[in-house]
Amino acid sequence: MRRFVIIVIALLSCAFSYAQGVSIPQLDRASGKRVNFHYEYLLSKDGGDFSKVTEGDVLVEDNAYRLDGLGLTIVCDGKTRWMYDPSAGEVVIESAEQDNILTNPALLISSYRGYGNSLHVKSGTRDSLDVVYDVDDQVKARFVLRDIIYEQQQGKSDFTFDVKSLPENTVVTDLR
Repeated sequence: MRRFVIIVIALLSCAFSYAQGVSIPQLDRASGKRVNFHYEYLLSKDGGDFSKVTEGDVLVEDNAYRLDGLGLTIVCDGKTRWMYDPSAGEVVIESAEQDNILTNPALLISSYRGYGNSLHVKSGTRDSLDVVYDVDDQVKARFVLRDIIYEQQQGKSDFTFDVKSLPENTVVTDLR
């Protein structure tokens, strides 16, 4: 009986490890740090080529991030996301509490283990990473991180957005 209990515990331990997916050193190293990197997010549908959704320079700390790219500034404190388009003179404010790695690049770092075996490393070096996430049977997301720099945490002051500092004619759409 004792041997049976030990075998069951060992099997459950293996199953838990399997469900957690593989370890990704670049993302493990980022845990508890402030991380800067260049980011590309691409999608593939029905086995087709990957098409770029967005790219830019990202600053991440815990579940907060700032993405500057493609003419937009997206700032998220982990609860609220501000998407500012200066050329359109508009900022959209929305809740970020139900985000996942498709909408929040910080979660790729802080929560990647929760995606288990749906996340596959294509390639990587000490300061770069290329991973694919199987969203479902037809859709795959690809994340390419380059020029990764790891720093000590500095607080979340860089992850808030002051709407009042924008020009008067800026359209503010609050979807929270």
